[in-house]
Amino acid sequence: MVFVIQQSQNKDTLAIQLKLNELIASNKDSSNRLIDIEDLTDDELQVIKKFYVHLAQLAKKDQNLHASHSLDEAEEIHEEKLKEKTTSLKRAKK
Repeated sequence: MVFVIQQSQNKDTLAIQLKLNELIASNKDSSNRLIDIEDLTDDELQVIKKFYVHLAQLAKKDQNLHASHSLDEAEEIHEEKLKEKTTSLKRAKK
């Protein structure tokens, strides 16, 4: 019985991973590095986790729940969004 349950869970997990891979691959702004991330070593996962912790800190500073960043361009996109926000505020004041 345990084998049947594990087999079912493994199938569900694989299906979820494939769906996530499809979402990553189909989005032009997402990083393909995250496809098959489950195959990375623990050390490699920790490097990526540190990166996302840094992104979370940037997002908290920005205080915009809808802001998002790609793995490769996080700092650059964050700065662009801040510039756009400043430009929009200047235009609104005119």
